[in-house]
Amino acid sequence: MEFRRRAKQSQLKCNLGFSTDGSEGGYNASTTKGPTGSDATQERVREEVSLLGRSASFSGSGILLRWPWQQRVSMAAGLFLAGLLAVTQAWCVNAIHENLLWFSQLTEVEREISFRTECGLYYSYYKQMLQASSIKEGLLELIHDNMTESRRTINLLQRMNIYQEVFLSVLYRLLPIQPYLEPVYFYIYTVFSLQAVYVIGLYLTAWLLSGSWLAGTLTGVWYILNRVDTTRVEFTISLRENWSLPFFALQVAAITCYLRPQLGALQQKVMVWLMYVTTFCFCLMWQFNQFILLVQALVIYSLDCADLLTTTQVTTLYLVQVSGLLTVWLLQFCNSMILGSLVLSFIVAALFIRHYHSGLKTGGLLVRLGKVLFHSAAVLLLTVIINFLTKKVLQLRSDEHIFKFIKSKFALGSTRDFDAGLYLCEEAFGLLPLDTLERLAGTLLLYPYMLTVLLLCGTLAVAALQNLSPGGGLVEEKRGAAERRVEAFRPDVAYNLLHTVLYGILAFSTMRMKYIWTGHMCAVAAYGVCGTEVWTLVLRVLRCNTKVLLRLFRYAVPLLIFCWLYYKFWPKLMEELSELREFYDPDTVELMTWISTKTPKQAVFAGSMQLLAGIKLCTGRVLTNHPHYEDKVLRERTRQVYQVYARRSPEDVYDILRAVGADYVVLENSICYERRHRRGCRLRDLLDLANGHVMDGPGDNDPDLVPAAHQRFCEAIKTDAAAYTALFTRAFQNKTFYVYRLKKKRKKSTKTSSEPHPPQ
Repeated sequence: MEFRRRAKQSQLKCNLGFSTDGSEGGYNASTTKGPTGSDATQERVREEVSLLGRSASFSGSGILLRWPWQQRVSMAAGLFLAGLLAVTQAWCVNAIHENLLWFSQLTEVEREISFRTECGLYYSYYKQMLQASSIKEGLLELIHDNMTESRRTINLLQRMNIYQEVFLSVLYRLLPIQPYLEPVYFYIYTVFSLQAVYVIGLYLTAWLLSGSWLAGTLTGVWYILNRVDTTRVEFTISLRENWSLPFFALQVAAITCYLRPQLGALQQKVMVWLMYVTTFCFCLMWQFNQFILLVQALVIYSLDCADLLTTTQVTTLYLVQVSGLLTVWLLQFCNSMILGSLVLSFIVAALFIRHYHSGLKTGGLLVRLGKVLFHSAAVLLLTVIINFLTKKVLQLRSDEHIFKFIKSKFALGSTRDFDAGLYLCEEAFGLLPLDTLERLAGTLLLYPYMLTVLLLCGTLAVAALQNLSPGGGLVEEKRGAAERRVEAFRPDVAYNLLHTVLYGILAFSTMRMKYIWTGHMCAVAAYGVCGTEVWTLVLRVLRCNTKVLLRLFRYAVPLLIFCWLYYKFWPKLMEELSELREFYDPDTVELMTWISTKTPKQAVFAGSMQLLAGIKLCTGRVLTNHPHYEDKVLRERTRQVYQVYARRSPEDVYDILRAVGADYVVLENSICYERRHRRGCRLRDLLDLANGHVMDGPGDNDPDLVPAAHQRFCEAIKTDAAAYTALFTRAFQNKTFYVYRLKKKRKKSTKTSSEPHPPQ
């Protein structure tokens, strides 16, 4: 009778805010020191429940514990659907890639050209490892590379995130698949398979949050249908984000599981190791990992300030991030860029201030809020100091171009910095276009997502204020006792809520970052549709909150969405998968063929970063510069090489190219006569501004800019004037490219700098 009375009273309690002692997905709000008698039995039952199964204590399902065979059937059905959706996504991107290029019918050089820009650079190292006489020899060539940057020997494993190419090449050598599968297919199939991993990670996150695999299924369907905004893997296969983001999705799923209540000690240890492994893989495969983890660290810090996580949880999550980064630091031969990362400085500052400023939860509400603000200001100041001192000691300048871009992007007024201009003028680094939201709304993803985020943000704010109010928050037990708290908001839900909000802000500010946000957006929207929390709030507002209606909406609405999506988008998906195109770039094929057959193997080529990456892959020739921009010397060298598109004298350009060891320079009409960007964003405009010259075409110029004394080099050299033919010989040309060979004999230059600098 006592148990029945408790159950009846629990129905009156708020599902989002407080425990219902085992009903409607709540948490146990009591602070008893340990279960005894029948409570101990219930505790054992909770711990025996599957991590993904519906539990009365933490699933959010509101359904009584099922019989074991029913749980097994439900688990099997959910995992089967997860695998089916994952395979579907991998098959779709592979089919679209084949249809766009007719990849199976291309020649080898055409296949390699299809790896555009930096994708070609990364794939070239996979090819290089396979062509090496042995694995050891291939690794030594990467560690002591003198082909990627002329007149420099660099450690590619330290500078670039190419361990995945090394691993794949070793795996391809060892597996008995060479007679059946070409190396390029082994590579692209691996990347497309990671898309399956991505879908599984999002599926598990939605399942864990809602307690229903129906949410995971809806997540996978939304991800596939919104492919334009959730991934671009089918035409940018080798990009680092396509390798790393699947592991990031798995890491978020592991964090979500780790933050669930009533998790046993063994389960917690397993989740911690999973978080570490996925964090390590994510960091190893993308050079921008520090900025992504910084946002995640801010999420953890916010939850800590709101008293929604225990000290153990906060410390564990921070240490997982630090451990992953330091492991990558070791594998990348002590890459100083990692030690100088903002996220490491922030974590050290947050843990230090937290240790010495532990009295945040004392005093009244206003006093506590003031302490939180002071605490945050101290953490921010200490982060800046630590980061500044670290970079000063290490003499680190590898990532300064990123901060230049951020400063220029959010500062008022224009900038003439060349590196910042390269980023600011690219559409991918601009604001998120509004048509993205229109496409997301067209698949019914945006509306439940916005409703879920708005409702939960309001509830989270109330929960945070409640925790910071006197009498709320964490209750510290005596020495040796575990921390317990009044559950005002599910920590796993709170983490995912702040995660999607902060990464959403990042996506709106920089379009390229939307691929981190939109995938997780699918999981959050599916949780809102299939979970109990949002429906409970809505039904309470409508004053019809009953268990029958709650179940009806939780299952009927997702099924209606499935039906509508099938009716609306299945024909479009089939049409897209059946659309056939063909790769066609004869000018680039002709250029690569000429370089491979008519130039020495040790010849050094100068040109645009994007084209040189393709030259490295297709011909194996030495480069002067390349698209991997995370090096101060390389950025300066690139700016110098690009003077071929500026207004400079032939003597200046010749000296610059000779200083970097170039034998040939490739000029592209698409850059010399560029019309894709607006005035002020064309590459020639960026160079003119950096050199202090007036820009081409009608329009205003800053008063301090002066007319250049020389013609634009890429145009003037085609006139075959004596000043140019004395230094350069035209070796190849077609409709797109002009290749000039630098003559050897020339009077000694009066320049004294090894790499001349243009006037500022």
